[in-house]
Amino acid sequence: MITSTHPKQTTIVHTRNKDFKQRMKKAEVVLIPLPAMGHIVAVVEIAKLLVQRDDRLYTTVLVMHPTLDPSTTKYNESLAASTLPDRMRVINLPRVESITSDTKPNNWLSSLVEGQKPHVKEYVSKIRTQSELSLDAPRLAGFIFDSFVTGLKEVANEFGLPWYAFSASGAAFLGCLLHLQALHDEGADLTEFKNSDVELRIPSLVNPFPAKLLPSVLFEKESITTILEQPRALAEARGILVNTFLEFESHAISSLSDGRTPPIYPVGPIVKHKRDGHDVGSEGSNSYRNIIEWLDDQPPSSVLFLCFGSGGSFRENQVKEIACALEKCGHRFLWSLRKPPPRGKWEYSPSDYANFQEILPKEFLNRTAKIGKVIGWAPQVDILAHPAIGMFASHCGWNSILESIRFGVPIVAWPLYAEQQFNAFQMVIELGLAVEIKMDCRENSHGDNEINVSADGIMKAIEHVMEQGKEIRKKVKEMRRISEKTLTAGGCSYSSLGRLADDIIDNQP
Repeated sequence: MITSTHPKQTTIVHTRNKDFKQRMKKAEVVLIPLPAMGHIVAVVEIAKLLVQRDDRLYTTVLVMHPTLDPSTTKYNESLAASTLPDRMRVINLPRVESITSDTKPNNWLSSLVEGQKPHVKEYVSKIRTQSELSLDAPRLAGFIFDSFVTGLKEVANEFGLPWYAFSASGAAFLGCLLHLQALHDEGADLTEFKNSDVELRIPSLVNPFPAKLLPSVLFEKESITTILEQPRALAEARGILVNTFLEFESHAISSLSDGRTPPIYPVGPIVKHKRDGHDVGSEGSNSYRNIIEWLDDQPPSSVLFLCFGSGGSFRENQVKEIACALEKCGHRFLWSLRKPPPRGKWEYSPSDYANFQEILPKEFLNRTAKIGKVIGWAPQVDILAHPAIGMFASHCGWNSILESIRFGVPIVAWPLYAEQQFNAFQMVIELGLAVEIKMDCRENSHGDNEINVSADGIMKAIEHVMEQGKEIRKKVKEMRRISEKTLTAGGCSYSSLGRLADDIIDNQP
C-alpha cells in the first residue's frame, strides 16, 4: 500500500535535504601573499580565520621565494614546526633562480610573478587531483591573491576559478589607488605631482590630500605603470578583502561601495599577538626576555616606544637628533635602532648594530641608563601590548597602525617610504588619532649630513602626546574597544568574514 505525502511535508523534507547538502559542502581556497613579512603574516592569519569561522573551508597558503626580507625565513620555519589549525597548510614554493641581487627593483615583482606561475600551476593541479580522487575531499573553490601579485590571476583563469584580492593597506589607500588609476587613464601625468602644491579630492578621504605625499614610485615614469596595474586588475576580482574594520574607516569603505568596485570585505584588524600563540619563536630569546623584563619595571603608560618597521632606519646625524630629543625631554623610552643597509643596495634590510656606541652621541647610553633602553630587533606587537607603553613613534606602516589601535597606544607619525605618508595623513588629519612629527619627509639614504627632523621638532610631538594629548588618548582607547569587538560574534568584521565564507562556498565552479 502506497501512502501519499502531504505537499507541505514534501517541501519541508526537500528544504532540509538542501540545507544538509549545503552544510556538507567543502571548499578549499589557495592564498598567495606578497613574500614580505607583514604580508605573509596577514595572509596566514586570514587563512586561520577562515577555517575557524566555517568548518566547511580548507585553506592552503603558498609562499613564494625569494622573499623580500630575511626575517621571513625564521617565520616560515616556525610555521612548519607549529601546529596549524585543522584544515590549513602552508607550502613553500621553489625559489625563482633567475631573481638575483642584480635584478632591478622595478622588475623584481613582475619577474617573481612570472617565475612562480609554473610552480603555482603545479601545486594547484596537485590539489585539484587530490580532490577528484576522494569524494570526501574539499573541492578547489578559488584563490585569494595579495593585491601586489594579482598578475597570478591568469592561473585562476586557466583553472576556471574565481579569485579574490587582499589589500594589506587600508581602505582609504585602496580608494586612492583606484582614483589615481582613473586620473592616469584620463591622461593626467602623476609625475608632475612631485613637490607640487596640488591638493587632490580623493573619494575615500574627507579632506583634500596634498599630492606631494603620494608614494615616491608614483612620481617615477619607469614604475608608475607597474604600480597602477594593481588597481586596474582589481576590477576583475570577485571581491576585495581589506585589513581594516568598518568603524575605523567608515567613510573610505562607504566610498568603495559605489557599484563600480567589487564587493569589499573588511576582515581586520589582523594583529598577531602571543596570546594566540607565537609563530616566530623568538619569545624565548635573551633579547626578548630583557626587553619585557625592563618594561615590567616601568610605570603604566610611561614609556615612549620608537620603532620604524622592518625597512626603517636613519643615518648618523638624524640618529643624533633623535638621541638629543630623548635626552632633553626626559621621558622613559625604548628605542629600536637599526643599522641602514649599504647605499644603493635596495635588496638589503636594516640590520642590528654590533655596538650602539658607533652611532650614538658619546656617553648617551650612560646618561640615559635610568630612563631608557636602546635595542635592535623589537618584538613590536608584544611591546605595544605591554601596559608600560604610553606612546609609539612610528613610520606608519599599516600593520603598525592597526597594532597601535588594537592596544590603545597613540602614535606620533614619522613616515618614511611607500604609502606611509598617506597613512600618516589619514591618522593625523582624517581620524585625529595621531600627532605629526613630520609628514612629508622621505627615508634618508643620500647622505649622513641630511637631517629631516630636528631635535626640537621631535620633542614637540613627544611632549604633545605624553603630556597634553588627553583627547587623542581618549579617542585611541575607544577605538581599541571597538577593534576588540569587531572580530567577535556580532561584530562587523566577524559578519564580513562570514559573508566571504558563504560567497566562496556558494559560488564553487
